[in-house]
Amino acid sequence: MAPILHLAHSPWIAALMLLPLLGMDSAWAGSMTDDPKGFRDVPWGTALSSRQDVEPFRSSTHIIEYLPKTDPLSFADTQMTSILYLSVDDQFARVTIRYHGSDVHKGVLNFLETRFGRLDRVPGQMARGLTQQYTWRGSDTEINLTYQAGTERGYIFFDSRTLSPRFNDDITDSAE
Repeated sequence: MAPILHLAHSPWIAALMLLPLLGMDSAWAGSMTDDPKGFRDVPWGTALSSRQDVEPFRSSTHIIEYLPKTDPLSFADTQMTSILYLSVDDQFARVTIRYHGSDVHKGVLNFLETRFGRLDRVPGQMARGLTQQYTWRGSDTEINLTYQAGTERGYIFFDSRTLSPRFNDDITDSAE
């Protein structure tokens, strides 16, 4: 009969089992209380090519990225690093926002929770980690915020729940 190994007898095994928990990322999700059905009054599915307030920045066969012409690079009353509008097959499907700094992150997170609903957090769970992820899901919109604490970089994605899966289709088609 093989001897039973106890954690008390092997501190190395205990340390190896706890090691993944030290750098553990955190993730929270919540239902959206007020689905915007787009971004800044531009509804999902809109043909961005016909709008005067954005200009093409980069394009591929199915995807075109647009820069805002008139909107300042601000969101949540804070200056952002960049804001890009993306269309797939000329239908507005995603906004990508980038920012930098822990104070900016706190303000953005507070804005999103105030505007779209509190996140469901497990009692006792820490709100920090190497990578923090937050998600709000509405009937038409999904908002994902990812914050990398080590570099203090944040990324927000406003996605059309029906159109954004087509980005994956384009990636799959172009990889063949």
